Amino acid sequence: MNKCVFLDRDGVINKDYVDYAYSLDRFTILKGVPEAVTLLKEAGYVLVVVTNQSGIAKGVYTRAQMQECHDYMQAELNHQIDKIYYAPGHETYSESLMRKPNTLMFERAVAKFNIDLSQSWMVGDKKRDLIPAIKMGLKTIQVDGHDDQMADFVEPDLLAAARRILMENG
Repeated sequence: MNKCVFLDRDGVINKDYVDYAYSLDRFTILKGVPEAVTLLKEAGYVLVVVTNQSGIAKGVYTRAQMQECHDYMQAELNHQIDKIYYAPGHETYSESLMRKPNTLMFERAVAKFNIDLSQSWMVGDKKRDLIPAIKMGLKTIQVDGHDDQMADFVEPDLLAAARRILMENG
């Protein structure tokens, strides 16, 4: 079985905006993220992004615009992200089991990559990122810490979170 780090996108990998990060001029990879991703990959983790992208359902941006950002992200991170799962729905427009705080994106990754949940982590910046991870039995790290804190650990950014994961998992 494989160990995995699940990563939220906005606020963990890239700068988060209230009105979405969906174009390359607003898609900024946060400081330390490339180094963090490399540390985790070198330690043998599968890396999976799980991200709500409700701007698609709301008509704010298209799947193609989101994909352009994901292609850029992968290039900036040396294509070390193993899979990106996204939930395009929003509850005011359509019901979706994919959308966090539901667990379907996580369940798909577990099945695809044969993930050992006891050796795996979720890094998110919001409570809704952590709820499904806790339901799945993952250890959790909250970065930023401005939302309600319910994680096992709170770290300032993904690089500190990666170092915490490596320290905790030996």
